[in-house]
Amino acid sequence: MHRVPTRPSSRGLAALAALVLPLALVACGSEEPDSGADGAQEPVAIEITVEDGAITPKGDRIEVGVGDEVVFTVTSDVAGSVHVHSTPEVTFDYTEGTTEETLTFERPGVVEVEAHDPDQLIVQLEVS
Repeated sequence: MHRVPTRPSSRGLAALAALVLPLALVACGSEEPDSGADGAQEPVAIEITVEDGAITPKGDRIEVGVGDEVVFTVTSDVAGSVHVHSTPEVTFDYTEGTTEETLTFERPGVVEVEAHDPDQLIVQLEVS
């Protein structure tokens, strides 16, 4: 006996589409950056330590989105200041203990963040 091939039924195609379509939609989803409960972008946290005359980090490059908040937390055993080569330039002072400063950057490019005592590049922010 020879079997004649049959076309799939419309019911079978509908069932297959119902199974495959949700998987296809999930696979095509965009990768969104982490955001808070209200949908806002989480701030970029940069931890700076000043201890016994040494500063860390030392020249790390960090990606930051235009308009994103950047929170600098400085933990130090002495008072000092941080110079941010942005437009406009910003200098913020820190005290012995922990100091927090929040900035945003509206222009794309590389922004150097440095100390002058001791003279050291702390981080480079790659703003895009």
